[in-house]
Amino acid sequence: MLHKAFENHTRIHILAALISSGEWVDFGTLKNKLGVSDGNLAAHIVFLEKEAFITIKKQTIDKRPNTSYQITPLGRRSAKEFLRSLDLLFDR
Repeated sequence: MLHKAFENHTRIHILAALISSGEWVDFGTLKNKLGVSDGNLAAHIVFLEKEAFITIKKQTIDKRPNTSYQITPLGRRSAKEFLRSLDLLFDR
């Protein structure tokens, strides 16, 4: 069964961006990369965090708040399962 995280293209793009970076990615970078609004990105981030697919790091850089995200092992495994499901679907 397909996990709800993969029912929305923005969440798929967030996970793909985090997987491809291999590092922490800040909010502004994700927003620019995905071309979404602050509110849209924030809502999907909340969903992915609740599902334990991503982890959040809040810090201060040059006296400014900075929030970064990283995919969790569960998020990575789930994304791989999603891709395997797509492979099976298109190999038929």
